[in-house]
Amino acid sequence: MTLLSFGVALLAFVVLGPVLGCFLTGADRIITARMQGRVGPPFLQPYYDVQKLLAKERRSLNSFQGYYLILALVMTVLSGAFFFAGGNILLVVFLISLSSLLFVIAAYSTRSPYAEIGAGREIIQVLAYEPMIILLGVFFYLATGSFDTSAVATLGLPLVALLPLIFVGLLFILTIKLRKSPFDLSFSHHAHQELVKGITTEMSGHNLAVVEITHWYESVLFLGYVGLFFVWAPPLTLVLAVVVGLAVYFLEIVIDNSFARVKWQYMLSWSWIVTLVCCALSMVLLFALYGFVV
Repeated sequence: MTLLSFGVALLAFVVLGPVLGCFLTGADRIITARMQGRVGPPFLQPYYDVQKLLAKERRSLNSFQGYYLILALVMTVLSGAFFFAGGNILLVVFLISLSSLLFVIAAYSTRSPYAEIGAGREIIQVLAYEPMIILLGVFFYLATGSFDTSAVATLGLPLVALLPLIFVGLLFILTIKLRKSPFDLSFSHHAHQELVKGITTEMSGHNLAVVEITHWYESVLFLGYVGLFFVWAPPLTLVLAVVVGLAVYFLEIVIDNSFARVKWQYMLSWSWIVTLVCCALSMVLLFALYGFVV
């Protein structure tokens, strides 16, 4: 990764990330409404919501809350830039984890009991998906010989052919990261949260808009993770990666509308079991077929 490629990726992600994330959220709301027998909001309703939030007066219980959320947004944008520029995948994991930590700190800073419960649940969600994300980076190195995401271009075959079970594990924890049922424990984008809005209970106006925009960036980034498994001869396979990413996002919407939310104990145990099984079997497969490293 060169400084020029990073700059181009940063500029592209800053501009296109929220646009694509907004479109995904708008499609999510419409598809969800149709599944529930409703007409649903306009396609650009997420944009209208954020626009209205940004126009509101700045109010917060803690003056530092906004700074934490802005830093979380910056970390997410940087992680996306490094990822799409072909940079180090472990650095991407570190930055997105730091973004989640800043989000939790922002919720705790309000000292609201509802927000603190939501922040506690957010920490549990991080503990549930983080091992899979970290190990994905490790197995990426074992399969490609490099931590740079650009290494998929040298494989000659899709990464999913080498790490099919790691891809399955990614799909499982993706439900947590995209905040879909049955794992939308800390807060939800739909009106079925018993904790008011959980971790975002005391966030409003500009701060809540920043949270929504950060989620847009995260959605695009993690669908990029999915597409990474299907890019081996860019730019020809980029179309396939985009199609698979959209198909996975539609699958997540179906799951979101098909399952009730579970207790955090089930989410944590299932995530760790899936991570352990997928990673153990993938290690055996790599060792048996390729002498552990391709």
